[in-house]
Amino acid sequence: MVEQVGISLLVRMSGELSLASAPHVRAELLRALVRQPDAVVVDLADLVLREPVAASVFAAVARQAAMWPGTPLLVCTEDDEAVPLLTQGGYGRLPVFPSVEQALSAPTRRRMNLVCDTLLPVTGSAGHARQLATEVCTRWDLHHLTGPACLIASELAINAAVHAGTLADIRFAMGRRYLMISVRDGSTAEPRLGWAPPDDPGAGRGLLMVDATAYRWGCLPIEGGKVVWASLRTRESPVL
Repeated sequence: MVEQVGISLLVRMSGELSLASAPHVRAELLRALVRQPDAVVVDLADLVLREPVAASVFAAVARQAAMWPGTPLLVCTEDDEAVPLLTQGGYGRLPVFPSVEQALSAPTRRRMNLVCDTLLPVTGSAGHARQLATEVCTRWDLHHLTGPACLIASELAINAAVHAGTLADIRFAMGRRYLMISVRDGSTAEPRLGWAPPDDPGAGRGLLMVDATAYRWGCLPIEGGKVVWASLRTRESPVL
């Protein structure tokens, strides 16, 4: 069950969590993230953990949420034995609270820098996407990312215009460590890296450039379409 609580979404899980049911749990949480609340709070009070390894689904979704759309995922459980299972896999940043009330009242570091626009399914959408990328990099003092951001925004816009043929929403958001670029369109067909039909050898190549440029990128199926996203590091990692 999903309900809006202020600026957050509360997801109450019930039933049994196993390796078989973990994909369904992941899909439900991703659907909540697509609504882009300030936080997603997951209540595990009525969830029975049948297979401990399946608990890693929450850390996996938290990793995805950190990359896109940058929404914090907060988990609630009174089971002390479940806490190490929830934070295993090298992702100890997954916040775990003993109650829903504490999770909902916890301060969230929701990013403030956000720019959204709508793209028409026409060839000029790529140019508009590049213009937006240039504007946000200038506004947010990310001049060193202007080139990569323009390339990614352009290719995602072209991908939506050519393969989806629907209106698309483009979104730029700056978190603490990443500039995130995403395009949401009305096609459920997921992009395939490097694939091109025999009669169009130039198609499908744009995602290869996105793959080579972005820190990470991916595709999330949503109701009525999909979101293709990519992230760029705002600062280079130190050389050790």
